[in-house]
Amino acid sequence: MKAEAFIIHLARARGRAPQVERLRRSLPMPVTVIDAVDGAALGANEIAAVYRPRLHRPRYPFRLRDSEVACFLSHRAAWQAILARGLDAGLVVEDDVELDNGRFPAALGLALAHMRGADVVRFPKKARGEKGPAVAAGEGARLLAPRHVMLGMQAQLVGREAARRLLAFTETFDRPVDTLLQMQWLHGVRMLSVMPVAIREVAGTLGGSTVQQKAKPLSEILSRELQRTRYRFAVRLFDGLKSRSGGGRPES
Repeated sequence: MKAEAFIIHLARARGRAPQVERLRRSLPMPVTVIDAVDGAALGANEIAAVYRPRLHRPRYPFRLRDSEVACFLSHRAAWQAILARGLDAGLVVEDDVELDNGRFPAALGLALAHMRGADVVRFPKKARGEKGPAVAAGEGARLLAPRHVMLGMQAQLVGREAARRLLAFTETFDRPVDTLLQMQWLHGVRMLSVMPVAIREVAGTLGGSTVQQKAKPLSEILSRELQRTRYRFAVRLFDGLKSRSGGGRPES
């Protein structure tokens, strides 16, 4: 299988440059650094060209911040690079990821050996919620088809057909990239997860997130948490209904 790695890195986040170099040395395949889209530099017309609120059901309850639009566009750039390079798969890694060198090689090897072209294999940063039947197992790692796709875009192995489908499906979008990837009944990409946890997020040691907004008023926090809980319930309801009807677990 022809596979390469892509590290998404925002050029102005200079404090993360040493971490990018650590990742480059640790990854067991050719590495390209993808210039992340800078949300602070996006114009209103650029955002309007790709962002369409209330595009899919269940409706996403929040308006995207410019940084979330930029994050989505950065992942699209990585998917485009997979196709442009003629790769079978690309490992897309965000620049605040630290690999567990004791676990990651086996997890990556299992994913490469058993994924299909229309698969995305997630490398979660935590085990909570990662439950489902095993697709493959070996050398202390398990490849799962999770009952519910969890959030997080820290590291994923993206097959070529998956990259093609996701690019076509996300020419316009209405929610964050990880939230949209949960909706496999719509985009037609099979979402898998590899266990045990083989990465960790180290944004806190690198100056914090480049996406998340800083402190919010308590009233806003409570309101958003209520809306988020309702949305999560709706996603699981849609996921369950599509699964029972045969539309929620793509197989190709």
